[in-house]
Amino acid sequence: MNLTSLLSISLGAVLVNNFILVQFLGICPFMGVSKKMDTSIGMGVAVIFVMGLASAATWAINEYLLIPLQLEYMQTVAFILVIASLVQLVEMFLQKMIPALYQALGIYLPLITTNCAVLGVALLNVQNDYSFIESVVHGVMGGVGFLVAICLFASVRERVEDCECPKSFEGFPIALISAGLLALAFMGFSGLKVF
Repeated sequence: MNLTSLLSISLGAVLVNNFILVQFLGICPFMGVSKKMDTSIGMGVAVIFVMGLASAATWAINEYLLIPLQLEYMQTVAFILVIASLVQLVEMFLQKMIPALYQALGIYLPLITTNCAVLGVALLNVQNDYSFIESVVHGVMGGVGFLVAICLFASVRERVEDCECPKSFEGFPIALISAGLLALAFMGFSGLKVF
């Protein structure tokens, strides 16, 4: 493990293999919370926190519990339990410390538990055989990629709200078209080479 591999993992997680816009994981909170920039930022920060902690915790559980006991087939179940516990901690923290953000996120905060991007990062860490540091970097930078995507999309949606468009495209249809165009833009990073 060296700085080049960590940079490669970071750029890959944020741009080249963005969980939302390239791998299409975590679309539900992406579409639901991205109407306003402030709630998008809050959701993005919560996802960064959960993805980083989940990557660390699931790596440790996999290395020190599942592999020694030959229970690798239980990875998905164990990882979901860890993610659910972490989301509960984040939910309790936000409810106590930042109630306005807790109210704004609403149902989408518990949906981080079933956010396939969070489970995807944990499973990809195992699949790619990342070390602890690489797993944490991949998790945090995957969350940063989520934050970048949701903030860009919130910005686009706020601008689209002020524009006139045909009646049949108002609301969710124009949001889907905007998301598709943003995904096409991110597909341009697929040829990016790091070093």
